[in-house]
Amino acid sequence: MEASIQEVARLTGTTSRTLRHYDQIGLLTPSRVGANGYRWYDDDALVRLQRILLLRDLGLGLADVRRVLDRETDEETALRRHLAWLEAEQDRLARQAASVLRTLTARHEGAGLMAEEMFDGFDHTQHRQEVEERWGADAYAAGDAWWRSRSDDERTAWQERSATLAGDWAAAAAAGTDPASDEAQELARRHVHWLRDVPGTPREGDAPARGYVLGLADMYVADPRFARVYGDDERGAAFVRDALHEYAARHL
Repeated sequence: MEASIQEVARLTGTTSRTLRHYDQIGLLTPSRVGANGYRWYDDDALVRLQRILLLRDLGLGLADVRRVLDRETDEETALRRHLAWLEAEQDRLARQAASVLRTLTARHEGAGLMAEEMFDGFDHTQHRQEVEERWGADAYAAGDAWWRSRSDDERTAWQERSATLAGDWAAAAAAGTDPASDEAQELARRHVHWLRDVPGTPREGDAPARGYVLGLADMYVADPRFARVYGDDERGAAFVRDALHEYAARHL
């Protein structure tokens, strides 16, 4: 099955000119070009275009999109990562929509407004109290200052890295990977390094504190907000927990 360049432009909301530009820079090559010069796109090309558009929505420039696609050749894993990020974003937007609806209802009925309900889903600081209770005010303050100091590109890169890790965890869990296997332990190593790079993370030497890693691992299962990141049900989060517990026993 193939779609013409006009059909693809209509379906994606982009332009034929943009698609031709993607071809010129080697980002998206048509599956074939007809004798009349028309470009046609088969299923593989359309999947690649979907990935391009998803990465563009994350704020990546074309050069960065090209580097990501060249690096991540496992299509299924990449799409699982995108799905994990989109589901997290969907949850955030749903909470925002519910917040606005509550505000409209309250204003219409002349009822009082609750700030906690008005701004659910709007700001990364919404879990400040929870973080401070679990790990201390200094941990929150350091992490918050670090995030606010990032540029838009740096924040996008961090979100991309986080989504990649979550997608890789979800794919490994779906494949029934043993938490003690080399593959799972490499994911655990990446996860611990990801935690290490966040200012405010409690440390023991150069590594995140063992108790902190174990506490997070357990929370991934106990808290549905985190469990959804790693799969359709709690089995994905349980896989992450077990792999991190194994890693901590070996290395922390």
